[in-house]
Amino acid sequence: MAGVTVLSELPSPSLFQFPPDGAHMAIPPPLPGSMAAAPPFEIPDHIFSAALDPKVPITIAALYAVTIKLLNKYNQSTGRKPWAISKTKPFFAFVVLHNVFLAVYSAWTFWGMLGGMRRSVVSPFGPNGLAATADSFCQLNGNGGFGAATVYNETVGFWSSLTGQSALGFDGRPSRTSTGRIWNEGLAFYGWIFYLSKFYEVLDTFIILAKGKLSSTLQTYHHAGAMMCMWAGIRYMSAPIWMFVLVNSFIHAMMYTYYTITAFNIRVPMAIKRTLTTMQITQFLVGASYAMLHSFVSYTVPVTVYTSKKAAEAAASEAVTSTAAETATTAAAGAFEGLKNMVFGAGAKVAE
Repeated sequence: MAGVTVLSELPSPSLFQFPPDGAHMAIPPPLPGSMAAAPPFEIPDHIFSAALDPKVPITIAALYAVTIKLLNKYNQSTGRKPWAISKTKPFFAFVVLHNVFLAVYSAWTFWGMLGGMRRSVVSPFGPNGLAATADSFCQLNGNGGFGAATVYNETVGFWSSLTGQSALGFDGRPSRTSTGRIWNEGLAFYGWIFYLSKFYEVLDTFIILAKGKLSSTLQTYHHAGAMMCMWAGIRYMSAPIWMFVLVNSFIHAMMYTYYTITAFNIRVPMAIKRTLTTMQITQFLVGASYAMLHSFVSYTVPVTVYTSKKAAEAAASEAVTSTAAETATTAAAGAFEGLKNMVFGAGAKVAE
């Protein structure tokens, strides 16, 4: 077999073009019952695509930022006096239900994504080493197996596979029933809903404002930025976006559980609060670094090319370089060292 290696190189100049290439749209998630790990319910294709129109996140993020700016000024003009509604029982009930909903939803998303990662990610201790792991992380579509991914060729304008075993649908795009790759195994479904959840999470800010407090610039940037990052990651099926969905949902599950407890004025040890804060900062730094790393990594994939029966028997192989940067656009996310073993749980079976 030709050498299997992981390389480092400078980013391709094509990554700095704006707007990014939009020749292909994101592939909708598998239909319920179409595969072993199919989503529990259907997301209609037209709704899936419509939500990824760039006008959606841009409009909502802009309206959010302007509204928060105005409400901050209002709270300053009233001496940061809590709004009357914040002292009512319905408001308290809303805050509790809001936090419980996001805690449960985030845990559901984390569990679904964790299962998808375990079915897709190849262990670096397998026969093809780190190159196979990079391939499973960087190539989101097509069949599982080293080098068997279906990738979009921007030069010729269509999807194909390095091995010639393309898992394509009737429309010439990656099949929605192929297994062993992150997109179909969970990212398309859980990631798209997670993208929408970023619009709902802005209610956190309005709860703060209703209590007479001010929303910091950092919080406004966080919510608006999360909308745009999740949009970019799902719209362009960006390789690093899995980390945003997996790790951020894990942190949110704990964070909103904490908010639920404190809503009842139950004291929580300061150590837990500091740990949650540290985890949030860590996920941002590690996630952003991981996303940018995709622009500097490439790997070789040994490919067997059969041109005739005789050649097939000879099984001549050649190495083809596939660049991880081609699948990465923009995403900000985070990771924890403790998740490695869970993520790589079943990856070794894919590498065999």
